[in-house]
Amino acid sequence: QVQLVESGGGLVQAGDSLRLSCAASGRYSMGWFRQAPGKEREFVGAISWTAIRIYYAESVKGRFTISRDTAKNTVYLQMNSLKPEDTAVYYCAAGSYSSLPHEYSYWGQGTQVTVSS
Repeated sequence: QVQLVESGGGLVQAGDSLRLSCAASGRYSMGWFRQAPGKEREFVGAISWTAIRIYYAESVKGRFTISRDTAKNTVYLQMNSLKPEDTAVYYCAAGSYSSLPHEYSYWGQGTQVTVSS
């Protein structure tokens, strides 16, 4: 089974940047999702295993960038120009190139991102 380990969350001010990392135990297409208190899990972006195909939710397009190191089976989420509404627990997921959570087979434990105004 795929094991995912996320890191890089923290508390920052609006306009700051963070980079999240997700170390995987295999070679898979990956997605990033987030979930704020009282809200449903929301798609952030996805990347194919080869990194040839990448797409983002409209809410983060132009601010967030997904990349990967295929040799290390690690995916990154670079978050710039952070806004308070970006506050959420961020999850990486493996096994699909999709915006739909149910199409992913494996999930990380999540890492908290808090953006103050």
